Amino acid sequence: MRLLGRPPRRTTAADRLLGRLGVALVPVAAVLAAAVLPWGTRPLADPGVGIVWFNAMEALAWAAVWLAGWAPNSALSLIGGYRFLAQGLAYELPHMLAVTTAGLGAGSLRVSEVVDAQRGLWFAVWMPAAFAVYLLSALAMAFWGPFDHPLGQDLAGGAAVELAGVDRLVFLGGRWLLLVVTAGFAVPLFLGGGHGPLLPDGLWTSLKTAAVLALLLVARRALPTLRMDRYLEPAWTVLVPLALLQALVVAVVVLN
Repeated sequence: MRLLGRPPRRTTAADRLLGRLGVALVPVAAVLAAAVLPWGTRPLADPGVGIVWFNAMEALAWAAVWLAGWAPNSALSLIGGYRFLAQGLAYELPHMLAVTTAGLGAGSLRVSEVVDAQRGLWFAVWMPAAFAVYLLSALAMAFWGPFDHPLGQDLAGGAAVELAGVDRLVFLGGRWLLLVVTAGFAVPLFLGGGHGPLLPDGLWTSLKTAAVLALLLVARRALPTLRMDRYLEPAWTVLVPLALLQALVVAVVVLN
């Protein structure tokens, strides 16, 4: 309510159109990604390339954060936007590999078929590396916890430093929504979707999503905040090879 009562902040020679576009695209991309998120066993939309759609919408949010940082024509905001570009580039590749590995295990990129393939055994059980890489990269894609350098205090707020009022509310609300959607998508990919004993499918989905989201929120306090170079290097040298190795193991199992 306090943000709603504040006027927007103006900077010299700002590109207001692109700024508003970038701010609005963050929640819009999260909502579009949620279109293929199953509530139970079937999503609202179930295209044959649902996994690719989800990953593409995350990439759209990646571009939106950079636009929000670039448009105000502010040095600190611009640095925050470029920080997110570096972070997104480093963690998007292992994130994409982890998501694709789940599709490889199911033999399909359709989200409902990935869920159906886990009736007997969750993918998190025999794809633990892909599951761990997904959760870690989800934190980075939502710039949450130890990965919040794009909004760092050393930049007085980074990409959001020049945002005030409704603009700031929409941007930060979109960040929260992105975190919730990425947490929710771990359920159909690795935790069997709505499959479970006794309880209805929708309730199982809610419980699993809440558990993953709680884990990601706890990570904000449990994981230390490091310099960007300290956590960008492991993304390239550890997470990418680990995700590739997991994909290779899954491919061998599927072929056999």
